[in-house]
Amino acid sequence: MSKVFIAACVAIVAFASPPAAAHGYTKGFIQVRHPWTRATPPGAEVAAGYLEIRNSGRETDRVIGASTPAAERVELHVATREGGVMKMREVTSFEVPARKRFVLSPSGAHLMIVGLRKPFVKGQRILLMLRFERGGVVPVELEVQAGGSKKPHH
Repeated sequence: MSKVFIAACVAIVAFASPPAAAHGYTKGFIQVRHPWTRATPPGAEVAAGYLEIRNSGRETDRVIGASTPAAERVELHVATREGGVMKMREVTSFEVPARKRFVLSPSGAHLMIVGLRKPFVKGQRILLMLRFERGGVVPVELEVQAGGSKKPHH
């Protein structure tokens, strides 16, 4: 096979990638995939954000904060079951082990978006800045899905 043919194939694949591939974000060893949130009713003051973080580096990294212009603040939360009751508490960081992934989901760790400036509407994208201890700031967009969504639909 000629080098020109291989280069042409690579170019076609790069330009023909489906739009869903654009909903992943990479900076250095950190990759953020499928960031999403749910639509909120009028007057809601909080929302939750979910995503998957992959760390392809050789060292553990940590999410040490997040922010968005769509709310007053973003807190890092974990949900745990204690005595048959689900409890939520704020934490100072999420550890993302080397060569592993960390998933924020409705039944576990998540981002609590507090003090919404206006309701989140299905189809909208919400800018979110994730701060990593080693990886720095990674800007992502949360895709707003239907209010009852339990997983990303993109």
